[in-house]
Amino acid sequence: MKTNVDLRKSGYTLGVISVIIVLFWIGLLKFTPAEAMAIKGYVSNSFFMNWLYRVTSVQGVSNIIGIYEIVTGILLIGSFWNRRVGEIAGYLTLIIFLTTLSFLATTPGIWKLSDGIIVTDFFVVKDLAFLAIALQVIGTHKKQ
Repeated sequence: MKTNVDLRKSGYTLGVISVIIVLFWIGLLKFTPAEAMAIKGYVSNSFFMNWLYRVTSVQGVSNIIGIYEIVTGILLIGSFWNRRVGEIAGYLTLIIFLTTLSFLATTPGIWKLSDGIIVTDFFVVKDLAFLAIALQVIGTHKKQ
């Protein structure tokens, strides 16, 4: 059966919209004291980000990260209309999810044993899928 729906384009669009929703949601949460404290253990152990605590407070660091995530989400929206904005948004998204995935290597105690199975904080592992979307955005918008 032939369909007029372009599944590749629909999948790409749904993937990007999903990342936008997550970035806005998580970005807004960064402005709350609970989220600022929740990320402190990850950020303070990250060799990419721990220096931020020497520049500003726990809440300040969380706010900076939140702004970065929200701005990236806005640029991802713009990527549907502008190739250059899309390329920038793709690289910013890549940085976010590579950084959060690096927490798997830098955060003490992140790996645990549960009933004989190695587990970790799954909110970090899900970033593998978002990393794939970032690469798709870059590939879609990068000049050839």
